[in-house]
Amino acid sequence: MSKNIAIMGCGWLGFPLAVSLIEKGYIVKGSTTSAEKKEVLSEARIQPYLIELSSKAIKGDIDGFLSGTDVFIVNIPPKLRGINSENFVLKILLLIENIKNHNVKKVLFISSTSVYTDDNSIVSEATQPRPQTESGKQLLEAEQKLQACPEFETTIIRFGGLIGGERHPIYFLSGKKNIKNPNAPLNLIHRDDCMAIIEKILATEKWGTVFNAVYPDHPSKKEYYSRKAAEFKLTPPNFDEATPSTGKTISSDKLIRELNYRFTTAL
Repeated sequence: MSKNIAIMGCGWLGFPLAVSLIEKGYIVKGSTTSAEKKEVLSEARIQPYLIELSSKAIKGDIDGFLSGTDVFIVNIPPKLRGINSENFVLKILLLIENIKNHNVKKVLFISSTSVYTDDNSIVSEATQPRPQTESGKQLLEAEQKLQACPEFETTIIRFGGLIGGERHPIYFLSGKKNIKNPNAPLNLIHRDDCMAIIEKILATEKWGTVFNAVYPDHPSKKEYYSRKAAEFKLTPPNFDEATPSTGKTISSDKLIRELNYRFTTAL
């Protein structure tokens, strides 16, 4: 079993994942862009590295970060909004160069189900991705760049909407008016399952493949967020019923079948 893990992006998902892996006997390096957070990582027994990745250069000790790494987990989302937006694919190309230079043989890339289009279909890994957003387009191209490299094996995890801890869409949607697609099915996954799936892939050495990862229950947007508003004692959102809903239903059957995975945390 590969024991030396480097996680680029120790935030909402990466930090608790690193802590969990260390508890299971892995040696974990973690990157952050915040000098203040280095101490937080160190206190959690994560070997901290201050690394800043742009489309033009990597600032920080990327050599130390990747040296001796068995598995490199790339957990950085595209940031394509605002004045500081950059080309995500160029960032991945810089990482690929360093992955090769440091002889890393296994890569786990955290992607998203946004690579699939909303056409009211049931989506599996065999479905041809047709992203509609710029973020989805760049994620798909990044996947392809990584998978095209024969020097290392890449497994892609396409997570659905992420919930858990302090993160839940109802906090943003509470009280909002005229929310579109009220009957569209939701494709969500809890952070606890995200972590468990990653750990299962590491333990079973499932490399060179793609997994969709979404909780296998798909309530409609209206039903789910109305229920959650009541549960959290928040003002329920208002939905636009005038137009037909468009969406997709993501299947996690391959994940369940090939990893013998059982989801643990309901929506």
